[in-house]
Amino acid sequence: MKRLFAVALGVLTAIGGFVDIGDLVTNAAVGARFGLSLAWVVVVGVLGICVFAEMSGRVAAVSGRATFDLVRERLGPRAGLLNLLASMAVTFLTMAAEIGGVALAFELATSVNAYLWMPVAGAAVWLVLWRVKFAVLENAFGLAGLSLVVFAFAVWKLGPDWGHLVSAALHPKVPVTEDAFVYAYYAIALFGAAMTPYEVFFFSSGGIEEHWDVKDVATMRANVFVGFPLGGVLSLAIAASAALVLLPRGIEVDTLGHVALPVGEAVGKLGLAFALLGFFAATFGAACETGLSVGYSIAQYFGWQWGKFVEPLRAARFHVVLLLASATAVAILLTTVDPIMLTEYSVVFSAVALPLTYLPILVVANDRTYMGDHANGVVANLLGSVYLVLVVLASVAALPLMLITKAGQ
Repeated sequence: MKRLFAVALGVLTAIGGFVDIGDLVTNAAVGARFGLSLAWVVVVGVLGICVFAEMSGRVAAVSGRATFDLVRERLGPRAGLLNLLASMAVTFLTMAAEIGGVALAFELATSVNAYLWMPVAGAAVWLVLWRVKFAVLENAFGLAGLSLVVFAFAVWKLGPDWGHLVSAALHPKVPVTEDAFVYAYYAIALFGAAMTPYEVFFFSSGGIEEHWDVKDVATMRANVFVGFPLGGVLSLAIAASAALVLLPRGIEVDTLGHVALPVGEAVGKLGLAFALLGFFAATFGAACETGLSVGYSIAQYFGWQWGKFVEPLRAARFHVVLLLASATAVAILLTTVDPIMLTEYSVVFSAVALPLTYLPILVVANDRTYMGDHANGVVANLLGSVYLVLVVLASVAALPLMLITKAGQ
């Protein structure tokens, strides 16, 4: 029974991490423009995040040490600092987008302008990070986030031609109305949304928080191989619902409300209520994950005391980082930047930073000084190397494609 409850960490990571504001918006936008012709990217991204999350979780369970603690020791202070700065820039940008997503969910529910909700959302995130126990955080938002299953129900209610949907997913092609560069840009955006760096930082640091050891490797793998594929299924459901409702009408996704339109048409007001609950849980859970990831990584690199299980007074610098991150994210949002645009930029810049995130994990997972007999085997190294090549290619192509396509326009 204890092992069953431990899988909740993986479910939270899937719902609050894999299905966050970036995944909600990007999958809906892709479905509304390309149908399911980019579904293959979600599958590739799910496998990739499973590969690196398993490595990162195994490192945490076997060594008992957190990611950036090992990165600094294994790669040295300078290379470790470069990895920290790149990863934290992307993670902080994602945190701001997630808090903006919470505000947008509140706006949909109350019709009160999202910018009035942003300080409230930021303060709520910080209070949860400061006062709420880790177990409550993972279970509450993980279970509430399962409300996003309403997108799969909506696809079923819409009564699609299943053969056509499957054929579109299995035979990807660039629509005649779209440019190949735009298609490639959105492919990289989807890939970046699936493999955002903070997911593995939160997952492995959460393992340290829960005192994983070698005996917990099997449970960790269950978290990975149950949680992330669940997030992938929900992502495909979001894209499919947009392809069925928004694509035929030429509606592009510019707001979070557009993401919910297919659910409203298929299920009605009750479905919209579930969608709004899912939006709130996914974005708020991801805002907490990204905030913790910022605090975890900085504290780990500098050797500070950190963690939700540590009394705030004993981890004061860790909690100061959480406070400053929350306040700065709100300040950025209050410049009236569009949260949807911020989301789109965050997933592309995630792709840019991926090599600096995943190369150190692959290096440490192969080091028998830390891993002993639990170091990477042939299959893990083969998959890790293939995905390292993919993330390098995505990183190199991301910014040129953003400029060429004017961010997918």
